[in-house]
Amino acid sequence: MAKKFKDLRARMPAEAQARASAMATDMLAEMALQDLRKSRKITQEDMAEVLAIRQASISELEGRDDALLSTVRRYIEAIGGELDVIARFPDFSIRLNQFDGTKVGTADGSRHLTDSGS
Repeated sequence: MAKKFKDLRARMPAEAQARASAMATDMLAEMALQDLRKSRKITQEDMAEVLAIRQASISELEGRDDALLSTVRRYIEAIGGELDVIARFPDFSIRLNQFDGTKVGTADGSRHLTDSGS
């Protein structure tokens, strides 16, 4: 007779349960585009229709390990999400708004770093 997972988990030491929970959380926090699309129950054909491109282009994008941010943003928006680009440093993280489709810069079109004194 098959054993239920919850029964097996209950017999695990507390440390093992905590490690398993942490690993599950980490796995859910990272996901490939294809897995994200599937988790939203959207087919490649549906994506292609929304983005007005061929299904083969969706397949190609999902198989790439590099892509334009604008392409990824359109993909994420097509499945109902919003793309944020976060730069992480040892002492802080910052959301980059340059890639979210909003205009960045001064009124004259030039760009300046606010903390550099320029």
